[in-house]
Amino acid sequence: MNGSWTWHPRATDVLMIAIAAGIGLSGLRISAADWGTLPSWLVPLDAVLGVAGALSLWWRRRFPVLIASGLAVLAFGFESVHVASTLALFTVAIHCSIRATAVLTTANLLAYLVFYTLRPVPDENLLFLVGFLLTLHVAVVAWGLAIRSRRELVASLRERATMAEREARLRAERSQHEARETLAREMHDVLGHRLSLLSVHAGALTYHRNATAEETSQAAEVIRDNAHRALQDLREVIGVLRAPVGELPLPGVVDVAELIDEAGQAGTPVEIDDEHGVLTGRHAVPETAGRTLYRFVQEGLTNARKHAPGAPVSVRITGDPGEILLAEVENAPPSGPVDPATLPPGSGEGLRGLAERATLVGGRLDHGPTAAGGWKVGMRLPWPA
Repeated sequence: MNGSWTWHPRATDVLMIAIAAGIGLSGLRISAADWGTLPSWLVPLDAVLGVAGALSLWWRRRFPVLIASGLAVLAFGFESVHVASTLALFTVAIHCSIRATAVLTTANLLAYLVFYTLRPVPDENLLFLVGFLLTLHVAVVAWGLAIRSRRELVASLRERATMAEREARLRAERSQHEARETLAREMHDVLGHRLSLLSVHAGALTYHRNATAEETSQAAEVIRDNAHRALQDLREVIGVLRAPVGELPLPGVVDVAELIDEAGQAGTPVEIDDEHGVLTGRHAVPETAGRTLYRFVQEGLTNARKHAPGAPVSVRITGDPGEILLAEVENAPPSGPVDPATLPPGSGEGLRGLAERATLVGGRLDHGPTAAGGWKVGMRLPWPA
């Protein structure tokens, strides 16, 4: 047991039955002395109906309007039913509509007034009695409506708490999904770029058996260096995801030049067109747009290196603050025949990830083959003033 104790609703029903029967029969015994001219069987019948009316309160929650209506009818002629009728009206005020409550309140008041008009109380001012009955019924109905309002408020708060809990759970699931998507994009962009460099140089070692010892050593050094950088990039990605926002630096526009240098060292000739000086820092590019631009160029160079090895690549970046930041990566077709078996399979995840990045910042990604047989990828990003 947890030591808590709650009042059972059936205990309330028993208490109401006891009050209705006790007060009703007591009032009947007091008033019966003044009914000398009435038939002798009326008092026992009144008592029986009073007990029956009190017992009917046991079903007051299930049939509130029916019980209250029946007791209001009996209240026209039998005094011991009055208390039970008032308690039934209290239940109607809690559980039923305002219209039903108003109708039954009027019926109860009319029953009381008719009864006391036919059987006046000796030495009792009728005006005072009417005021007392009106006050009593207003108090009972107001109490019932207050309980009803409180229950509705509690139910509303519980519903809101349930909805808030459900929304919190959905937000948590959405956050987890977004975190997984972010991790997948970062891992693909970072590792795809590094591993493509490793693949190029490893392929060179495989297919150029007659390479000199110096060339083999240089290729191995590039492989070792890029493997080390891949591990470092992986640690940075995981560190960014674990660290608070803004604690660790992320690549931006100024790092695009390093990507182009790495591509050139890997044997991919890259021509850069930066007529507006975006890469030189002439205008400050927003952090999110700059990071998206970096990932775009990185993925574009990676795809060109994977699917058109050795083909020249042109990178064009243009734009001004308050307009559009436009970036394009276009590669020419391979200069010679390429064995499809030597090309890595494409899953489309890179372009899909770039499209998601562009959409997140309000931009757009376009891609497709060129008339010369190459491939072109373009990204348009908003550049606020």
